[in-house]
Amino acid sequence: MAGTGSRGQELTVGALWHGFADMGVVERDGAFVVARGDGAYIWDDAGTRYLDATAGLWFANVGHGRTEIGEAVAAQLAKVAHFSNFGDFAAEPTIALAERLAEIAPIPGSKIFFTSGGSDSIDTAAKLARRYWQEVGRTSKTMIVSREKAYHGMHVGGTSMAGIAVNSEGYGALWTDTATVPWDDAKGLLELIEKVGADNIAAFFCEPIIGAGGVYLPPDGYLTEIRDICRDHDILFVLDEVVTGFGRIGGSWFAATRFDLQPDIVTTAKGLTSGYLPMGAVFVAPSVAEPFFAGGVWWRHGYTYGGHAAAAAAAHANLDIFERENLLAESARLEKTLHEKLAPLADHPRVSEVRSGLGAVAAVQLADPGEALGFVKTMREHGISGRAAGQGAMQISPSFVMTDEQVQELADGFAAALG
Repeated sequence: MAGTGSRGQELTVGALWHGFADMGVVERDGAFVVARGDGAYIWDDAGTRYLDATAGLWFANVGHGRTEIGEAVAAQLAKVAHFSNFGDFAAEPTIALAERLAEIAPIPGSKIFFTSGGSDSIDTAAKLARRYWQEVGRTSKTMIVSREKAYHGMHVGGTSMAGIAVNSEGYGALWTDTATVPWDDAKGLLELIEKVGADNIAAFFCEPIIGAGGVYLPPDGYLTEIRDICRDHDILFVLDEVVTGFGRIGGSWFAATRFDLQPDIVTTAKGLTSGYLPMGAVFVAPSVAEPFFAGGVWWRHGYTYGGHAAAAAAAHANLDIFERENLLAESARLEKTLHEKLAPLADHPRVSEVRSGLGAVAAVQLADPGEALGFVKTMREHGISGRAAGQGAMQISPSFVMTDEQVQELADGFAAALG
């Protein structure tokens, strides 16, 4: 099947089934083919340049076109691409990466469990939380709690925790021992605890900034308050930093560090390799890891490509760039510049609000959510590659190499698309 794309050329869809897509529309209109990228820009297959407002899918933190990451991967592939991390097997770059991550972990002494991506990390954390309570003899603690608007990936566990209703529709019952509470009021968790009992709750999952649900910043004091509630009731506090981790929070490696949250488990992915290869990592505090390291316990869990040697090489090269170019500071700069340049868009009649001011993220909320998908294509006509998140929010999560001048270009492109 073929369709006519927005650039007026025939784009073959063929056998590819796109994620999160109405394939009938994709077959009718064609695919938007990204041919290459450099820094904060991408080019389509017709050679047209676009400013990448979203760093791919939140992940290209060091920008596109970093050949040194590819060279590091190629060098590792020439030695051994991967073998396994099961049992006592490991690869040198993977061992070194775990040590490197432990040095920047929000909790000293954390153990690092590698996965293939964010959804893997979420399901790993959920299974680990439930298994931990089994190991310490509190077997009734199995419920996993998340928030409305939350996105925790699309594996079975993450889908069951979905705070975005449409993401769990049509599958029937998956994990049934889950619950959601309001995203912005810590008292909602207290009310659930009163209803079901803390002895039945294993963990509370929390995005420091709600990402795919629409880029919602936490109310002042919310993260600390919710952490304290978890502590007071022996509920594991799991921070989902798949988006905010590795600098996206602005100025720190993790939101857990920036806000001194001391979580029990942190889930990560995206920025770990800046998307150059699929990889995730779960940071596990010593108190949670201890029963599994004491001897005599098998945690029968893992992934074929968890700790992939070539992906570890990509992560090392990515982190080298972070350190050499001081990209944590650049993310903090973007936090300020995005807020300054995008806030005026809130005055446009087609915009209900702009959410920004924390981290290298923002959202331009359209007054009519039904315009969102069409607006994404209108943005391309004005040189901006964007994406809709939540209900009518235009996601902004640029690479940390985006300059202040390019942020102005982004704001100007949005203004032109709004008309």
